[in-house]
Amino acid sequence: MEVRKLSISWQFLIVLVLILQILSALDFDPYRVLGVSRTASQADIKKAYKKLAREWHPDKNKDPGAEDKFIQISKAYEILSNEEKRSNYDQYGDAGENQGYQKQQQQREYRFRHFHENFYFDESFFHFPFNSERRDSIDEKYLLHFSHYVNEVVPDSFKKPYLIKITSDWCFSCIHIEPVWKEVVQELEELGVGIGVVHAGYERRLAHHLGAHSTPSILGIINGKISFFHNAVVRENLRQFVESLLPGNLVEKVTNKNYVRFLSGWQQENKPHVLLFDQTPIVPLLYKLTAFAYKDYLSFGYVYVGLRGTEEMTRRYNINVYTPTLLIFKEHINKPADVIQARGMKKQIIDDFIAQNKYLLAARLTSQKLFHELCPVKRSHRQRKYCVVLLTAETAKLSKPFEAFLSFALANTQDTVRFVHVYSNRQQEFARYLYYQTVSAFLKGNQAVATESCPHSRLSPPSMLRKDPALLSSEAVLPDLTDELAPVFLLRWFYSASDYISDCWDSIFHNNWREMMPLLSLIFSALFILFGTVIVQAFSDSNDERESSPPGKEEAQEKTGKTEPSFTKENSSKIPKKGFVEVTELTDVTYTSNLVRLRPGHMNVVLILSNSTKTSLLQKFALEVYTFTGSSCLHFSFLSLDKHREWLEYLLEFAQDAAPIPNQYDKHFMERDYTGYVLALNGHKKYFCLFKPQKTVEEEEAMGSCSDLDSSLHLGESRGKPSCGLGSRPIKGKLSKLSLWMERLLEGSLQRFYIPSWPELD
Repeated sequence: MEVRKLSISWQFLIVLVLILQILSALDFDPYRVLGVSRTASQADIKKAYKKLAREWHPDKNKDPGAEDKFIQISKAYEILSNEEKRSNYDQYGDAGENQGYQKQQQQREYRFRHFHENFYFDESFFHFPFNSERRDSIDEKYLLHFSHYVNEVVPDSFKKPYLIKITSDWCFSCIHIEPVWKEVVQELEELGVGIGVVHAGYERRLAHHLGAHSTPSILGIINGKISFFHNAVVRENLRQFVESLLPGNLVEKVTNKNYVRFLSGWQQENKPHVLLFDQTPIVPLLYKLTAFAYKDYLSFGYVYVGLRGTEEMTRRYNINVYTPTLLIFKEHINKPADVIQARGMKKQIIDDFIAQNKYLLAARLTSQKLFHELCPVKRSHRQRKYCVVLLTAETAKLSKPFEAFLSFALANTQDTVRFVHVYSNRQQEFARYLYYQTVSAFLKGNQAVATESCPHSRLSPPSMLRKDPALLSSEAVLPDLTDELAPVFLLRWFYSASDYISDCWDSIFHNNWREMMPLLSLIFSALFILFGTVIVQAFSDSNDERESSPPGKEEAQEKTGKTEPSFTKENSSKIPKKGFVEVTELTDVTYTSNLVRLRPGHMNVVLILSNSTKTSLLQKFALEVYTFTGSSCLHFSFLSLDKHREWLEYLLEFAQDAAPIPNQYDKHFMERDYTGYVLALNGHKKYFCLFKPQKTVEEEEAMGSCSDLDSSLHLGESRGKPSCGLGSRPIKGKLSKLSLWMERLLEGSLQRFYIPSWPELD
């Protein structure tokens, strides 16, 4: 009975929550919240949102209902800035979120009823902080949209780092890190770190753009670059992560040895220099963030007063070592231009102090941007800034005219008058124009205004100018200043290349690992194939060197039954590096396996040679048949004519007109030259194909000269000699058409000569 009552009470509670949600949704009108019409453009909506967000931001508006009002403004902008949600609201009176929420509530109600019939749950189970509406109320004011991120967060990241959390509904880990995140956000926001929250369910485009593929994810953005947080989510790790985002050269450690050099850098850098004296050995994060925000305007140094070697500075500038002290130096390093001292320095105090001392007393005009900042264009006389310009030459030390100009500027420190100087040799066009206009020039905005020499004292012209602006009557448009501090082309290219490589490195190994997987797979596959080819080639070359033998070891190779063509230096350029062909000598040992019992479909290509032509013919043979070594059905051998002439002549008898009939009266019969013949032997089907070399012109001439020799020569002396006086080139020419014959062999178009059985090789 009690269980049934509990079930009814929970059902009633869920229905009540649904009704309240629907009523709140019906009462909420985003157009009314932002104060725009239903036909307002995106530009008008954005303008209204910025104005209201600035007015009702909880940090600036202390009204008790400011936070709720800011949440409504953000939610209204979220609906109207998204065309799909805006269309749903215009048609159905709902952006599509409540419909999904109602379905989820119905599913939860059904599941609860189904579960409740079988199990008993304690009430504490339903107090689990899993409701996204309840959880997101903490991060509501930090929610980011894609347009807001691109247009505001990225440009602002060049002044301060941003810490962004990616979250979603039904995320257990998000609930786990929520207390730590809330504590860190409260601490870092006071120091000046930007905070953002991206809901991956509603802002999938932004989450994908950031490279976040899982929730929760925490990332940092600085100078438009994204870095992911990969450590445990604890306060100290997050603080160190934010500190690691900042450049390492923002703050220089200053001691007695280098403080003079540091403060004297104002002339070269054209910036005031800031020194912080504190008792902590590590530079405070607040000071680093301030240095990053004002890095384009000031140079920052830090003095650890607890370190030996700082006594001279503390004594010279009368520093209280027990209280943090901030000093700003401009043109004079002996005395600070401004000092602030406080135990608990807040960001707002430091920002106000720095903003009042952003420029030197007489800053040098180094770029058009600085010119616009010092002398902005203002139409109203009350808002105008008047600039007094000194044209001077660039010198290593301060000149007397410049020192007098500094004294004049120090005596006339007014908000409406700025004192600047220009190096004539660096800004030649600008200086030339002013020089020919007048000797003393007053710049009003971007207009040069010349006055006649005043008979009063030196202090009178600025005073008179403030009282009566009509004194400036002449106007002229000035040429733009060249940027003196811009890096040269090579440096710009180097910086761009280093940034691009750094971005690629971060993208590959940190940010978008899943997106980079196909590219990485392709790169590693290409590298594997490349190195695999190099390794195979290296082993092949090493085998070639190991198996190649000098001429002195020829006899040993003949005994083993295998040889390889050894190429001389003379012909090495004609031989491919991989021109290794395994050629086996056909002997009585290898005769049975290489011919008689050769597997069906296999053929043995046999080269006929003699001892005197062995080297030359094998070289040419390897070149001609190398392209056919890929076939596993072809085997290559050579036969010594000096040892097995009778076997060859018996075989040639089955070839038509291949060999003459022996005659005992034919004295030249034993001198017949068979070197260069090639036989393709099919051991299984008992047939062979014959290649007969064609005689060259040189060989015919050599043979003709041999006919005049003395007939008394013994047959044994000339037996086996192919010709007299033949060089290596005519011998190699015998195999010049062997490759064509090999192609016909593979085609099966050669004439076949069949034999009854293979003769024994004696």
